[in-house]
Amino acid sequence: MFLFYDWTFIILIPALVISAWAQMKVSSTFNKYSRVSSINGYTGAQVARMLLDAEGLYDVPVEEIHGKLTDHYDPRNRVMRLSRDVYYGTSVASIGVAAHETGHAIQHQRHYAPLQIRSSIVPVVNFSSNASWLIFLLGMFMGSSYLINIGIFLFTAVVIFQLVTLPVEFNASSRALNVLEQRNVLYGDEVRGAKAVLSAAAMTYVAAALTAILQLVRLIALSRDE
Repeated sequence: MFLFYDWTFIILIPALVISAWAQMKVSSTFNKYSRVSSINGYTGAQVARMLLDAEGLYDVPVEEIHGKLTDHYDPRNRVMRLSRDVYYGTSVASIGVAAHETGHAIQHQRHYAPLQIRSSIVPVVNFSSNASWLIFLLGMFMGSSYLINIGIFLFTAVVIFQLVTLPVEFNASSRALNVLEQRNVLYGDEVRGAKAVLSAAAMTYVAAALTAILQLVRLIALSRDE
């Protein structure tokens, strides 16, 4: 029956709806505030460099990376990578995103526990995310509850990773907004605009966590039908 009809897909519907909304929200919010130039006229790269240097992180380079909203801090190589729009942009959105990634670098420097946990389980999650479904489906095909349970157990690592990601991202945004205001990089409505961009981005992580949780519930439901 599993091969022809999967009723458990309805479990994912709330997550799919929220994920689609979150993606549209972050895109529309970023585009909106990309058209709002900051008073100081700093680029995202300049803000990132300024904030990194203020924390003594002179050895963390700021590099340009291809793509849109592909910005990230790489804790393994200690490199900050900003997309072209953010790297050269002088908008409230560009500065907010650059400051957010700086927040991750500061977390790394200060040994922020959730970031350390997330970084330490990345290899496990990379394996689990690929192997869990393969092992689970093999177990379903063979009628092996042992393999099914292994698949579910492996996917649990994905859920844990997504849950740990939430405080990492929210904390980075909080650090970013505080430092932007304290150092007068942005003012008044500009800070509120940056907050709107980062809040919208945070919803994508909430959606990802919800998707992982409901996917785990789905696997358990499928295993009960086996």
